[in-house]
Formats: sequence, structure tokens, C-alpha cells
Amino acid sequence: MKIPLLVIVGPTAVGKTKTAIQVAHRLQGEVVSADSRQVYRYMDIGTAKPDWEEREGIPHHLIDIVNPDEEFSVADYQRLAQRVIRDIWERNKLPILAGGTGFYINAVIDNYNFSSTAVNREFRQRMRKLGEKYGGAYLLEKLRGVDPVAAERLHPNDLRRIIRALEVYEYTGRPISQWEREQDKESPYLLYIAGLTMDRTSLYSLINERVERMIARGLVDEVRDLLARGYSPDLNSMQGLGYKEIIPYLEGKVSLEEAVEILQRNTRRFAKRQLTWFRRDRRINWYHISMPPGEKLMEDIASTAAGKLGLAANKL
Repeated sequence: MKIPLLVIVGPTAVGKTKTAIQVAHRLQGEVVSADSRQVYRYMDIGTAKPDWEEREGIPHHLIDIVNPDEEFSVADYQRLAQRVIRDIWERNKLPILAGGTGFYINAVIDNYNFSSTAVNREFRQRMRKLGEKYGGAYLLEKLRGVDPVAAERLHPNDLRRIIRALEVYEYTGRPISQWEREQDKESPYLLYIAGLTMDRTSLYSLINERVERMIARGLVDEVRDLLARGYSPDLNSMQGLGYKEIIPYLEGKVSLEEAVEILQRNTRRFAKRQLTWFRRDRRINWYHISMPPGEKLMEDIASTAAGKLGLAANKL
């Protein structure tokens, strides 16, 4: 029997965390974070990591599992997430995979086979030096020439994934996007995927407000502390939203007001890319909300998921 898995996706700031927690209360669930930045310790405010109070007693997994200077790949995430999902179900709880990192989510629910693609550290080092010399946009253009599909979904600052895509093409002769398309789309899970969305004006307003709250909560001090701990601005973890925008302010290159405006703009652009990724997946059942998630939305998702996943007939 396939393990039932509820997946909650959507753009940043739309309310995935709150929704996952409230649905978990209704369905005896535990949350598995699908956020490529929340895996890092000491990076709380900038990743919108839910604190203990916000989690409302619901266990959260795959948060705070590596240090900012440790390598952590989508293959690592896939292995850990699949193990955690099985453990949750074997304890008679419903696993709820929730987050906005589409590649992480699809790697888990579609069981991507990463063992079939090569790893070459010398090639990676060579590409990193090119990126340092010419910038991420240069490497992204190289990728666009061999894999425009993968290039379209990546940001120039996401050097790790750009280099990985170039590496796969270099040593297999095939684009990473082709490897992904050829995965067995028969998921190992019994899925119900809920997608949260809202009109763009409302979403962008929430994003701008979230950034302002992050600043008020101490994002600048969080970034300053990371640098004081010795974590380089060049680390992949430090290139995440909320960190790469604040570092120039701490270096005296921009004003705080400019840094905030850039962060808000970059976050809006990121949300747009997230929506583009998720809208390709026809398995997603979209829930359009005009405000932060309310009780009716929670009830709708919980009741529909229970029916689709056969929870009453299984363990829950």
C-alpha cells in the first residue's frame, strides 16, 4: 500500500506554513519542510522559519539540520525526506510535505533518480572559479545554450544548481531537464497536492509586509551574526533571499532602505518563478484565497485530503 502524503505548495508569503499546521491539527499530521533554506541552522528570520510558538505543537522535520557552510543537495534532501515520511506514517500520523522549493518537492514525490547522473568535483571547482570571475549570469547563459528549460527556472545567484545542471550535461551529454522528464511519474505515494494562490496584487502586498516584519524582527542582526560566525557571503546558503540583499548594506554599499526595496523586489520575482514551476503540474488542486488562510480553507483542504487519501479507511 502506498503511503498517503498531503503536499501543500505555493509561492512565498501565501500562507503555506499556517495552512500546514492547521491541517495537521485536523488530520493528526506532522509537517515535513520542503524549503531549501530552512535546512540551515542560524538562518531563522530570513527564511521565515516558524518558531516553536508558531508551530503550535505540531512536529516539523528537516529544519535546522545542517550548518550554513555544509554542502546539502537535493539528493540529500530526497533521501532524508523519504525516510522521515515513512517514519511519520509508521507512527500512525499523516505526513504533510509543505514548502515552496519545487525541485525538492518533485524529487520526493516523483522519486527522481540522482544516482544515474555523474558527479565531478574538479568540474564543479572550475565552474565556481568562472562564476567568481564573470558572475552567475555568465554561467546561466552557458546553461541556456545546452538546457534552456533548466536555465529558465534558475536565478543567476543560484550558482550551485546552475553548476549542477552544467555538470550533468557535461558528463552525460543530456540536459538535466531531460533526465527529470524521463523519471517514472508513478509516484511512490498516494498523493493529494493542494496549491495556495491569490491575486498578484494581494500577494505582492503580503510579500512587502513580510519583508518589513523581517527587518523589524532583526534580520540585519541575524545576517551580521552569521558573518561574525565566519560564514562567507559567497556560500550558497548566504546567497538566499534575505541574506544576499542585506550583506551589501552591512558592507556600506547601499542604504537600508535600498536593501529593503531590493529584497522586496527579488522576493516578488521569486514568487513569480515559483508559480511558473507549480502551474506545470496538473496534479495540483488550486485553492484561491483573497486574504491570509482562514478556517474555511483549512476545513476544505483537510476534508478533501482525507477523502482523497482514504484516511478514514487507513490509519487515521
